[in-house]
Amino acid sequence: MNTHDLPLADAAAGSTDSVPAAAGWPRRRVIRIAVAGAAAGCMPLTSLAQASNANRPRAGDLLCSDEAEKDPVAIHAKEVQPGKPLLVYPFEPASRQIRNDSRLNKVVLVRLAEADMDAETKARAAGGVVAYSAVCTHQNCDVKTWIAADKSLVCFCHSSKFLPAESGRVLAGPAPRALPAIALALKGDQLVVAGSFSTRPGGAA
Repeated sequence: MNTHDLPLADAAAGSTDSVPAAAGWPRRRVIRIAVAGAAAGCMPLTSLAQASNANRPRAGDLLCSDEAEKDPVAIHAKEVQPGKPLLVYPFEPASRQIRNDSRLNKVVLVRLAEADMDAETKARAAGGVVAYSAVCTHQNCDVKTWIAADKSLVCFCHSSKFLPAESGRVLAGPAPRALPAIALALKGDQLVVAGSFSTRPGGAA
């Protein structure tokens, strides 16, 4: 298993060289993660995971680009275009804190036709947009590629396919379970998190 397939708590325990450039993280973030791992010292990985869990997305959070480092700009529903999934992180509106200390907080937004959504998906959608964990439930790679032919999201590592219109269920591939969903609401045209992940994000612990 590659380091970038591991949960952040595992990757943080290594050096900056253990996080590949292909992961697409700005170098400043990679260094910050490595320093956090060094500061943790002998802290058990379970403790690190618990620390990350405390900062998971929660109701009332806004969403910003996954490339934002500071001064997050809230995503509006109209920015999510059909066939163009958008990767985001939640942030706390009052403190402006981006919840990017764990990549397990990364979310993918997808615009869907309401007629294509099952009842559960429709109940979680806002302004035609649905939100899921962007981390594959197989080995924690990003899920961000859209396949128009079957209206699926695909993991770039091992080609697991998920159906966002059908509660994120697995269509094909090695992923063992559906993508965790997040309910959305609208504040004006801004997308707002309306609850936590429906299930634990990421692959095997």
